[in-house]
Amino acid sequence: MAMEEERDFITSEQQMDIKTAMEKSLADGVAKIKEYLEEQKNTPLKIAITGESGTGKSTFINAFRKVNDSDEGAAPTGVVETTTEVKEYPHPNLPNVTLWDLPGVGTPNFPADEYLKKVKFERFDFFIIISACRFKENDVKLALEIKRMKKKFYFLRSKVDFDLANEERKKKIDKQKTLNAIRENCIEVLRHQGIKDPQVFLVSCVELHLFDFLLLQETLERELPAHKRNAFVSALPNISEEIIKKKKDTYQAQIKYHALLCSGVAAVPIPGVSTAIDIAWVVTVVKEYVNGFRLDEKSLKSLADSSDVPYSELLSVMTSQLGAKTITPELILNLLSQFAMGSAAVMVAEEISKFFFFVGIPVSMCLSGVSTYRSLNFFLNLVADDAQRVFAKAVKKNSEV
Repeated sequence: MAMEEERDFITSEQQMDIKTAMEKSLADGVAKIKEYLEEQKNTPLKIAITGESGTGKSTFINAFRKVNDSDEGAAPTGVVETTTEVKEYPHPNLPNVTLWDLPGVGTPNFPADEYLKKVKFERFDFFIIISACRFKENDVKLALEIKRMKKKFYFLRSKVDFDLANEERKKKIDKQKTLNAIRENCIEVLRHQGIKDPQVFLVSCVELHLFDFLLLQETLERELPAHKRNAFVSALPNISEEIIKKKKDTYQAQIKYHALLCSGVAAVPIPGVSTAIDIAWVVTVVKEYVNGFRLDEKSLKSLADSSDVPYSELLSVMTSQLGAKTITPELILNLLSQFAMGSAAVMVAEEISKFFFFVGIPVSMCLSGVSTYRSLNFFLNLVADDAQRVFAKAVKKNSEV
C-alpha cells in the first residue's frame, strides 16, 4: 500500500479536495477529478541544454526525444556552432515536455556575465551542462550562478563512446577503468574550479542506453517534484525495460481516478449515455498509452529507421492490435469482446440497471467504475507488453531503441 501511495500523482490534499467536492455534488466531484487529470497531463517540464559547440547538445536533444537528425523538427546538428539563439524543441508525443537548446556560454550574443538573464533562466526546471572534453571556466561559472538562483544543474560528459574507440585503437583497454578515469578527471577539474561534490554523468548522445544515462534518469526522478517527475518519466525514450515499467506504473496510478470519474458519469440515469461516455473516455486514455509508449505509426517508423529493423518486423512482434492503429470506439469494443468478456458484460449490466432508478443508480455507479478500471488495466497491460516486445526486437538487431 505504501508503494502505491508513493506513486500516486494526486496528493493527499487533492484527494481531500475531491472528497469535499463529491460531498457537495456529484458534478463538482467529477469536475475536480477532470481538473487534476488535465493538470497532470499538461504539467510543463522545461529542460535547458547548454554547452560549447561540438559537444553534442543537439544530438542529445534529438536522442532524448527519439527523433532522427534528419526528421522534421529535429535540432540541427553540425561540426560548427548551429545554436545561435534559444530554441525550443517539444517532445513529439508530449508537447508539455520541451527541451531547449541554449547557445554556449560566452558566445558573442550570450556573454557569460549576462547569460542567465539572456536565456530567461527562470522558466527552466533544470539545466544540463554538456562537455565533450573538459568542463571549462564558463561551465563552472554558469553552474555556480544556477545554484545561486536555487535551480538544479547536471554535468554530462558526452562522446564517451568516441573516447573508448580511440583508446581501443591504440591498445587493449579495460573499459570500466577507462570510464572511471574519465569521470574522475572531470570531477577533479570541477572541484578545482569551485564545484563542491560534483556529479558527472558519462553519456553517448547517440546511444543513450549506454553508460550513465539511466543513472541520470534515476537522479532526476529522485530530485524532481512529484508532478514534474511523472511528466519526465512519460517523456523518456524506451531504452530499457525498467523505463518501460516505470511508464506503466505512472499510467497505472491514474486508472483509479479515470474509474472514479466514469462512476460519477454513470450516475446520470439515462440508458445508453454512460457506456458511450465510458468508451469515449477509454479511447482517449488508450490513445495516451499508445503515444506515451511510442507505439504510434510515426514513432515506430522513426524507430525502424534508427535501429535498421524493418517497420514490418516491429509491427509483427506486437499482439495488442493497438500499435500503429487509429484508436476508435469500434476497435476498443472489438478487443474487449475478444479478450475481456467480463468487462464488456459489466457494461451491459450497467445499462440494464439504469432502468431501476432507486436501486440501479448506486449499483450503476459501482459497475461503471469497475468496468472502466478493468478495461484500462487490460489495455495498459497490452500496450506495455507490446512496448517491451518492440524494445527487445530493436535491441536484438541493433542494440538501440
